[in-house]
Amino acid sequence: MAIVDAHGYVTRWNAGAERLLGHPAADVVGRPAADLLAEPVTVDDVRRALAGNPERCSGPLALRHRDGRRVDVTAVAHHEVPRGGAPDDAPDDPPHDTPDSWRVVCALTGPDPRPEDEDLARWAFEQLPRCAVSLYDAQLRYRGSNQAMVPVLGLPDSAVRGLGILDITTQPQAVDLADGLRRALEGGEPVHLESFQRTGGERRIHAWSVDFAPLKDPDGTVRGVALVAHDTTEQYWARKRLVLLSEAAGRIGSTLDLGRTARELLEVTVPELADFASVDLLTALEADVEPTADELSGGVMLRRIAHRFTPGTLLPTVLEIGTTDSYPEFSPPARALATGGGVLCHAEDPAFAHWMETDGRRAAIIRDQGYHSILAVPLRARGVTLGVCVFYRRSRADRMERFGQDDLLLAEELAARAAVAIDNARRYTRERETALALQRSLLPQRMPEQAAMEAASRYVPASTRSGIGGDWFDLIPLSGARIALVVGDVVGHGIRATATMGRLRTAVRTLSDVDLPPDELLTSLDDLVGRLSSEAGATGEVGEIGATCCYAVYDPVSRTCTMASAGHPPPVIVPPGGPPKAARLSIGPPLGVGGLPFEARTVELAEGSLVALFSDGLIETRERDVDEGYRRLSRVLARTGPSLEDACDAVLDELVTGRPRDDVALVIARTGALDDDHVATWEVPSDPSAVATVRKAVSQRLSDWGASEQIYSAELIVSELVTNAIRYAAPPITLRLIRDRTLICEVSDATSTSPHLRRARDWEEGGRGLLLVAQMAHRWGTRHSLTGKTIWAEIPLLP
Repeated sequence: MAIVDAHGYVTRWNAGAERLLGHPAADVVGRPAADLLAEPVTVDDVRRALAGNPERCSGPLALRHRDGRRVDVTAVAHHEVPRGGAPDDAPDDPPHDTPDSWRVVCALTGPDPRPEDEDLARWAFEQLPRCAVSLYDAQLRYRGSNQAMVPVLGLPDSAVRGLGILDITTQPQAVDLADGLRRALEGGEPVHLESFQRTGGERRIHAWSVDFAPLKDPDGTVRGVALVAHDTTEQYWARKRLVLLSEAAGRIGSTLDLGRTARELLEVTVPELADFASVDLLTALEADVEPTADELSGGVMLRRIAHRFTPGTLLPTVLEIGTTDSYPEFSPPARALATGGGVLCHAEDPAFAHWMETDGRRAAIIRDQGYHSILAVPLRARGVTLGVCVFYRRSRADRMERFGQDDLLLAEELAARAAVAIDNARRYTRERETALALQRSLLPQRMPEQAAMEAASRYVPASTRSGIGGDWFDLIPLSGARIALVVGDVVGHGIRATATMGRLRTAVRTLSDVDLPPDELLTSLDDLVGRLSSEAGATGEVGEIGATCCYAVYDPVSRTCTMASAGHPPPVIVPPGGPPKAARLSIGPPLGVGGLPFEARTVELAEGSLVALFSDGLIETRERDVDEGYRRLSRVLARTGPSLEDACDAVLDELVTGRPRDDVALVIARTGALDDDHVATWEVPSDPSAVATVRKAVSQRLSDWGASEQIYSAELIVSELVTNAIRYAAPPITLRLIRDRTLICEVSDATSTSPHLRRARDWEEGGRGLLLVAQMAHRWGTRHSLTGKTIWAEIPLLP
């Protein structure tokens, strides 16, 4: 071996070169390499040698021995670029300074192969490791094989020599092998095949990479075929593991549903990795408690959230989905949780056998189903242990018999990926349930029972990430047996919208308590939303607050409904036996705009009319416009039966598919009426002597209504209210009794001054009337109208 730099000088000369040409290194290093040539080499010769590969070239070379004789060699030259510096044995002051060189290796041009070379070739054929070779003649009859093929065939050469491959093996893949032999023989070109079949005497199927090489004589005639097989089972399963990891990355965590995420992990691993697998979570997480290392070091309590069998099988399980079970500290799941790493064990392992001894039912199921290898892998994410995933395997011909270390690493990787998705789903589920609980607490838990109206309601949360929004509804009992219906919608979704909804619902209830008309109530609500928006801007919150609302008040005595809307869809009214129609309202601006008035409209409703109030999420979607939504809603309401609950369900079935993109609030009410038998009215003269007359008339009417027990309370309340009206108010004065679920006493006058409850001094003769009314009545209050005010009081009726 010699090294020649780019200028043609020898920079290194080894002992083999000295033996070949007789020159010591001291005589050669630093001299031109051309001095060693017996025949000159031209530039064209070098170019032709480098044409195929500029990094390496080879060919015959004539060199001159020290004694003058010619030495013919075969030379191989390698182009080398050293990392830096000159060779160690280079002269102190070489006549060149180049960054690269050529390493030339020369060997004497030898004679033809030696006889022992044939022995080497035969031994190599017979002893090739991990390369099974069989030879077939021109009739594709078996002639022999090497040692690596013997266990593959499972039969000695003497038993199968002269047979065709279809006579040697009856496995289904033998047809493909026979076809590969035929194609190589007839075509004279190599053929490649990937095959899956059992070796002789084994149940397990191996993966094989098979090459069929035609064997040709010097004339090119194919005299036979060599079948060369490499067992690629390990590589095959390694590729399968990579495929599983790739599939897991795309399938696990597609949703934020906890159960679905666990099932996605099992769908990826069963049956590819295991025959049965389960996902169990620590029950401590249900109380939002993250378990400590000490709590995981002993027995653990787990809840099953998902499990999966090999498709096509349905076998009994130790634990049903949703139920819990305790695992002793020596069991594989508990050991995996305690150590934070995967546990691999087999049926004959002492720890596994001990577990089976302590749990007879589990042992019987595992034994009956043939599971003999188990992997337990902890689910950990963000430093928190969530639970464990357990994989069971039984004997199958198309797979490795038992779990191995590679399977454990794969299971740990899959569990690590799944744990993050499961933790995301767990956190989302917890936060969503908290948010929904908050929203449910802000909505009516049940509809109030009123003779004026029966109602049913529905609320469907949106399919947004938060799952909550700002839609709300309410039914508010008012004085005089009236009832208010409210549906509103705060812009946006999430906790902020829900919190704003709660504030607006509270405000509506407060404003309705003072009996504001619908238009005035919406005006006050508009001012409130404007203030909330200003406060949000002052605190740096992004976005303004906006909302819509429809407010309606139904009076069962007059059978009228007064309603107003602030940017909200008008309700649909269905009269008895008539077609559904949207209420003709003047839709005002959304709440928060400010500065614009709202207009109320009063309509008469026959007894038994349906009134449907709803949020825009019911009628307007990306797939349909508002008009189409109204038409579909009207069709459903037109065929409504007596049950309002069924009516609500029918509306949702028709207009809501799956989880809507926007919240849906729906209230359907059927109006009632209070006829003359339930209402009594008297015009009261502005004369103190009229009090006794009125008191007597009230007593008689209550006797007629069968409410004698309330006569004393009613007489006292009526006396005080009428006396105050005569003394401090202006005519006309009207007294009205309403027999509903309670007895309602109303005294109306023409003044707007409201009475106030106060504590009278000991020496004062008056000032105790309203105090008596407050003590005798269930509740009382004042409402104003365009012509004056009404003082009302309610007295419970005995059942």
